[in-house]
Amino acid sequence: MSKKNYIIPVFVPHHGCPFDCIFCNQKKITGIDTVLTGNQIEEQIKEYAQSIGKKENKHIEIAFFGGSFTGIDREKQKEFLAIANKWYQKGYLDDIRLSTRPDYINEDILSYLKEYNVSIIELGVQSLDDEVLKKSHRGHSIDDVYRASELIKKMDFKLGLQMMVGLPGDDFEKSMLTAQKIISYKPDFVRIYPTLVIRGTKLEELLLKGIYKPLGLDEAVAICKELYKLFYKNEIPIIRIGLQPTENIMSGKDVVAGPFHPSFRQLVECEIYKEAIDESISLYNGKLEKLEFILNPKSISNLVGMKKSNILFLKTKYDISNIEITKDLKLSKKQLKIRINDSEAINRTIL
Repeated sequence: MSKKNYIIPVFVPHHGCPFDCIFCNQKKITGIDTVLTGNQIEEQIKEYAQSIGKKENKHIEIAFFGGSFTGIDREKQKEFLAIANKWYQKGYLDDIRLSTRPDYINEDILSYLKEYNVSIIELGVQSLDDEVLKKSHRGHSIDDVYRASELIKKMDFKLGLQMMVGLPGDDFEKSMLTAQKIISYKPDFVRIYPTLVIRGTKLEELLLKGIYKPLGLDEAVAICKELYKLFYKNEIPIIRIGLQPTENIMSGKDVVAGPFHPSFRQLVECEIYKEAIDESISLYNGKLEKLEFILNPKSISNLVGMKKSNILFLKTKYDISNIEITKDLKLSKKQLKIRINDSEAINRTIL
């Protein structure tokens, strides 16, 4: 039986980062605007532990998100990590994860992170295009990303790389090139974030001046669909697509513009299903009278699409009303069988 995964998130908003990236307002993104203390982390772990319950058959990690963890005052880092390590030594935590900037990584930093049993490091890459990095005021170079990634892998940490699409100066080709370079760095996983205009950022100023235009939702989904396929083809897991919604983001208080959707990943996966199905059906030359889709129950929502958008697309494009869905637990979530007019089913692998 596989273990169920639990993450204890600790948000460290804007601690230690002297840069003011054009898209960033960590207080808004994390929903936290107070200085974090070690006691708060201890209490948070205790609260999560009580909620999670007994350790048996569970993979539990603590993750320090937001800001630039290794840019925090060294003593404050050690205070936070000592608390996490105490729970790791007790056998309750399986991993200690943190997020930081590529230019805040060196051998000295990684050596003391090892002492506290940090096992996963995520780098905010955002783009691997010089123009995009410059226009976004990132303050680091492509070489910084390459060097940090190599060092993290060399010292046996798991490496995660985060990229953004839709930043100033970015386009489809640049996003795909960034993804290809990320793949060459051989990360253990990636995250993809469509750029949102957050209130109180320099990006909002550019938006109001008419200098910056964010991606539309459909455009962002189309780009992320191709990135998804590229990473999947190269066997790199995508652990998140789209910004984690906070209460204020969900209520519309913090996002001024941009392709936000609370189920952005599912929008992308629905598009992948629609594309694969359309490709298969378009090869059929006869009159379509009936379609039957046979698949794992967990994949039905991606097949149907948000608000039945995929079913409506098929009905409209192929002028067909008789569409059936049959569940088959023997099939994996990526397997699909398509039966046209009660003929022999076409076997299709999604991706």
